[in-house]
Amino acid sequence: MFSDGFIQSSIRKQQRQLSKLQRFSMPWFPKLALLLIALPVLFIVVLICRDKGFNPMVAAGLMHDSSQPTSDALLGGLLAPDIRRKSCLSRYQSISYRKSSPHKPSPYLVSKLREYEKLHKRCGPYTKSYKKSIKELVSGQIDSSSNCRYVVWLANCGLGNRILSMTSAFLYALLTDRVLLINEESDMSNMFCEPFPDASWILPEDFPFMNQLYSFGRDYAQSFGNMLENRIINTSTELLPSCLYLYLSHDYDHHDKLFFCDQEQAILRNIPWLIMKANIYFLPSLFLMSSFEEELSKLFPDKEMVFHHLGRYLFHPSNQVWKLITSYYKKYLAKAEERIGIQIRIFDNKTSPVEHVMDQILTCTDKEKLLPRVDMGKSIVAPSGKGKSKAVLITSLVPYYYEKMMNMYSKHPTLNGEVVAVYQPSHEEEQQSENNVHNQKAWAEINLLSMMDVLVTSAWSTFGYVAQGLGGKKPWILYKIENKTIPDPVCGRAKSLEPCFHAPPVYDCKAKREVDTATIIPYLRHCEDIYWGIKLFNSTYY
Repeated sequence: MFSDGFIQSSIRKQQRQLSKLQRFSMPWFPKLALLLIALPVLFIVVLICRDKGFNPMVAAGLMHDSSQPTSDALLGGLLAPDIRRKSCLSRYQSISYRKSSPHKPSPYLVSKLREYEKLHKRCGPYTKSYKKSIKELVSGQIDSSSNCRYVVWLANCGLGNRILSMTSAFLYALLTDRVLLINEESDMSNMFCEPFPDASWILPEDFPFMNQLYSFGRDYAQSFGNMLENRIINTSTELLPSCLYLYLSHDYDHHDKLFFCDQEQAILRNIPWLIMKANIYFLPSLFLMSSFEEELSKLFPDKEMVFHHLGRYLFHPSNQVWKLITSYYKKYLAKAEERIGIQIRIFDNKTSPVEHVMDQILTCTDKEKLLPRVDMGKSIVAPSGKGKSKAVLITSLVPYYYEKMMNMYSKHPTLNGEVVAVYQPSHEEEQQSENNVHNQKAWAEINLLSMMDVLVTSAWSTFGYVAQGLGGKKPWILYKIENKTIPDPVCGRAKSLEPCFHAPPVYDCKAKREVDTATIIPYLRHCEDIYWGIKLFNSTYY
């Protein structure tokens, strides 16, 4: 709020300027007055042009347009260039913190994303097409002439699960010419930038059935699975509903999983609104459907890069989160010659005591020559500053691992002379998926992990899957400790960059019988960390 003293000072300054103007002879005054009027107008014009993506100073060759993203910043064409830099700093700045990926998106994927962006702009929230579709949804009458169809994604579980299921929902939308809308609850606010130019992917708060979304679960009578089971809907049904609920979470049943069959997809194709509740990376099962096979092959000739490309396309930290990320990186990690990320997620403290996990981490990092051993018989008197500097970033809900490793490297010299510094951004003690501040910290830590040169991740962890996918790095996986027994080997290098689908269907839609779906097509195999899960591999690598 401006003070009275500031206002009085401004008045006196204006009076002095007026006095100076009165000293000019009359022939000069009109010219000066014209100049004083023109300058503010010119300044406003420049601001307006800048907001619209055009800078007249650049066009005249008077200054360099540093706001235009480079081809590297556009990730090989993955990102559209027409989103203002200031609205999402991370979108074009992340290339400065992550090493450039050698994995380029296919030209077909790039063209398909540009087509999707046009569709989203035409059919997205608040457009005429969207309003028309909402009227049809409320009335329950399907207009066959409508060219806008939707997938509405509902949140379930933690941040890693959400990001992976949103990616799966987006690929499904891409394959079926639908618009993806996200039901952004308060715990997800101000986390992600809008991914699509000139359009929002946030489901408007006045969506007609917003209150019903929170009650939707596995037993919901009008879910697709339950309607199939009770024979309320099938391929011969003439009067289809305007909306259907899809339950694709970890505890879904056989009839819910029929979503992954071509025959059932024929039903969904004609329904304008699909409401999807998901918390799993169901994307690999889309490759099981023959109706999508040709399109997926053109989109992703490299099967291990699906999440790497789609994750970097969709998920950009908001400016608020990006500030947390960059300030931490610059303060603690930037000067190190090598950066190692260690992501620790324990699902059962009784079967995996912290002492066992700590021993497993040290054994793995020593065996794989990721971190040096220390001479426990000596103490550091003064830092030598001669050896290679390494920064270790630990992400964990508890401070135990950080404290143990920090004390070890800060008090004892390494055997090879390397200087190791250990950091942990936060320790929240327990997962708080419904807390927005907690989620922002988690999102910041996922991004920091993705910026590391080397990654060590925990088995089964979707948090780690997202970090490795965004960073484009195959991690060393800490295999799960069972019954207080450290596995042998303690860790192993991931063979594929892709996340694991933890709850795949076990049904062959064509043969109509149970089957190991990892055996149906050559590039689907079981995961390295969960033997019943499936993931995408380049078949020649397995």
